[in-house]
Amino acid sequence: MSQLNELSLVAQVVVLKNKRAFEPLVQKYQSPVRRFFLHLTCGDSELSDDLAQDTFIKAYTNLASFRNLSSFSTWLYRIAYNVFYDYIRSRKETADLDTKEIDAINCAEPMNVGQRMDIYQSLKTLKEVERTCITLFYMEDVSIDKIAGITGMPAGTVKSHLSRGKEKLANYLKRNGYDGNR
Repeated sequence: MSQLNELSLVAQVVVLKNKRAFEPLVQKYQSPVRRFFLHLTCGDSELSDDLAQDTFIKAYTNLASFRNLSSFSTWLYRIAYNVFYDYIRSRKETADLDTKEIDAINCAEPMNVGQRMDIYQSLKTLKEVERTCITLFYMEDVSIDKIAGITGMPAGTVKSHLSRGKEKLANYLKRNGYDGNR
């Protein structure tokens, strides 16, 4: 589906009040958005589904605010990014421990080094912002400029988070027996 087709569907929903015109957009982006959340939540599929649903509800209700200043996918990922960080903020407000400590407790189960490394375990070692940048860049193949647009960070800051995140992942994998010779 081209950007022009996406813009046409947005216009049909906003101007003509054609609710069905939103369905092709959901079909196109539901798997990538869910996968984005799956990586950010370190494999929690139920939470990923809930966050993805919240994202599409917010996108639909705010569709009139889409100004085509960026692609529809960038706009949608920006909403997803905000939904995730709203969730993190609400979780921090209700928890006595901060999110990193909770993640550290949850990932305390022993790992068998002889088995395939679980990417979600390594992603838990990252700060949320590093995980977001790593997920978008390496797993969703989003450019640094688009990540900057999604997160609202300068491109240089995105590059810094990518560099730090990559270094942390490499250190985690080395500490857990991965030496790159497999």
